Formats: sequence, structure tokens, C-alpha cells
Amino acid sequence: MYLPRKILEEKLQELLGEDIGHGDITSSLTISENLVVEAEIVAKERCIVAGLEEATILCEDLNLTVTAHTDDGSQANAEARLLRIVGDPRTILSAERTLLNLLSRMSGIATITNHLVSKIRSAGYETRVAATRKVAPGLSYFDKKAVLLGGGDTHRICLDDLILIKDNHVKITGSIHEAVRRVRENASFSKKIEIEVRSLDEALKAAEANVDIIMLDNFSPGKVKEAVAILKNERVAERVLLEASGGITENNVVEYAASGVDIISLGRITQSPKAIDMSLEVVKVNKTRT
Repeated sequence: MYLPRKILEEKLQELLGEDIGHGDITSSLTISENLVVEAEIVAKERCIVAGLEEATILCEDLNLTVTAHTDDGSQANAEARLLRIVGDPRTILSAERTLLNLLSRMSGIATITNHLVSKIRSAGYETRVAATRKVAPGLSYFDKKAVLLGGGDTHRICLDDLILIKDNHVKITGSIHEAVRRVRENASFSKKIEIEVRSLDEALKAAEANVDIIMLDNFSPGKVKEAVAILKNERVAERVLLEASGGITENNVVEYAASGVDIISLGRITQSPKAIDMSLEVVKVNKTRT
């Protein structure tokens, strides 16, 4: 994922501004001027690292010198040094929590995503692991980028990425065929059409409507396998991507992959990720400013 640096800077400065308020009164009252410190951000547990690019940009915007010891998407062991930051200690401490929050959350998302992808690959399946739009408000870009760094698929980032007809759309329009008809009459050729179904009957109706992706929502692994078999028998699976979503966990993700779907989407990887434990440690203090 890519954003022009200026736009990314604005997003990061908004995060910092929310935390810093009118200034870090503790640092301003306890730390004298004319100091330069060296600090390091340390991972306290094994993880897939994510957020280094964002942390580096934020530090540089604050006139801090920063050096990354590894790359986004790489694996880091416990006690690994991720970033070295040099500059005004009051500035470093003012940005500390924003930096750690971003790195810890993004690395947590990348780590769980990578774990699920690895489980599926180790079992011999190529099923994609995708996120959903269940992200933290204001953090969609960062959450979705972390999924990519963990080896997953972003799915929709915004509502204009893909036409996804859900159960409420069908209820309001009256039927799957009517909803799809309205879409085909008005949508751009450039947009794929996905439809969420709750039963095998709905899946067959979606296939008849010739959509691009069928999402089997809240199907058990057994029901997904049954649906995939029937859709393959109807030769639907040759032209339609099949996605399973709802009720998928670390414990049953391989069972869902074994059902034959192309995509597995999970809200939990961005909705409730375990943040990676990280800390910022001052390692050297220099009185070099004049």
C-alpha cells in the first residue's frame, strides 16, 4: 500500500496531536534543554514487524534522526532492537506513546495474519486470508497495511472498492436477482460484484445471477464444504470466487481452508488483535547542545 508522503504525514500528525494535547508537561518540567539522547524501540516478544515506515516518517517530521534495524514484514525475536532514535529527549518522549501504539498494533495485526497464513500453507492449502472493514476508527490505512505485511489480503478498504451486496441490501430491494439487476444497470464495468449469502439456496441464486464472488456467511465448515461441492458440480466454481466468512478462528481456520473456498475473511485480525509488547528505552544521554 502506498500514500504520498504528505498525506501519510498528516495522518501521523493527527495521531500524535490527539495524544500530545497542548504539550507534554511532564517532560517539559523535568528535562532541561541542551540535551541529546539516543533511544531504541525494542520488541519484547517475537513478532512480524510492521509500522517502521510510519514511525520513521513521524520521527523525521519531528527533526529526530532515526535508523531502522530491520524491515517491515520481517520477523523479529524477543528483545530485538527495531529503531534507533537520536534527538531532543522532550520530543522523543512526547512522541513515545504514539510511536509504540502504532508499531505495537500494526505488528500485532501482521503477526496474527502471518500465523493464520502459515497454518493454512503448512496444511497444504493456498486459500487467501483476508481482513474485513472491522478496523479501528481512523486507523484503516495502518490496519490494512499491516495485514498485507503479514501476508494477508486487504479485502475492501473502502466502500467504493467493490460492490458487496449484503443481507440488508437484499431485504430492502426484495431479492438477490433484483439487487444484482439494479447493480448491473448502473455500476461501472470496472467494479466486481460480490454477494453475501446465508444458505445454499441463496448461494445457487447468487450463482444464477452471475456475480463474481459469493460469500458464504456464517456457514459451518461442513456446510461450506457441501456448498462448494454443489457449486463445483454446477460448474459455478470455475467462474466465481468463493469466500467463507463468520465464525472463523485460529482453531478452525484450516478446516475452512480444507473446504475448498478461495478466500477466508476474518474480522478479528483487525478488530481485536493482540498488540505486541514493545518499549522505548533511553540508552545514552549527551550534553552536546549549545
